[in-house]
Amino acid sequence: MSDAKTESAAAPKKKRNLLLLVGLPVLLLGGGGGAAFYGMQAGWFSATAHAEENDEPRLVPKSEEKRASAKEGGEGGHGGEGGEAPGHGGKPTPKGEGGDKYASSYYPMEKEFTSNLQDSVHFVQVGIAVSTPYDERVLENIKTHEIAIRSAVLMALGETTEDEVFTAEGKRHIQDRLAKAINGVLKEKEGFGGVSNVYFTNFIVQ
Repeated sequence: MSDAKTESAAAPKKKRNLLLLVGLPVLLLGGGGGAAFYGMQAGWFSATAHAEENDEPRLVPKSEEKRASAKEGGEGGHGGEGGEAPGHGGKPTPKGEGGDKYASSYYPMEKEFTSNLQDSVHFVQVGIAVSTPYDERVLENIKTHEIAIRSAVLMALGETTEDEVFTAEGKRHIQDRLAKAINGVLKEKEGFGGVSNVYFTNFIVQ
């Protein structure tokens, strides 16, 4: 008789232990899932995940562009206070139509480039500067890999013909070719190009 009572008393304890073993993890999982769901709705994880997935230079808005300032203390009206400019009767400079949506950062390559022209006794010597609408990381990458970039520019410049150096359209073709060469090096080294344009600061054919 006593054995039957002991067994009947132990049965509820086993059920309670079983419920604790099964129910507690389910409760914890439910609470954790609810917290995770709330965090996703609140945007706790999205910004971090996006930053980790997309660790690339960002486009710089025009409002953040670094502007060249007029010389301080200059005479003859090199721009007044409050955005005034000479030639507009003291009124703020009108904002023209169009314009770039993003800022432009420029980097002039220090040394000039000299290369023979294809199938010609002439050679071309150019100075170039590059521009990017992305943040300073692109310019830092250019400085870091400048030796590789100079090599790529010289190789691309070696594909230039006499017809290209004497016309404006031909020079634009050269600019495009040089931009592709520079971006090719940056993509190879850093996984991201970012150079939008190449500009000539000097152009001599001899």
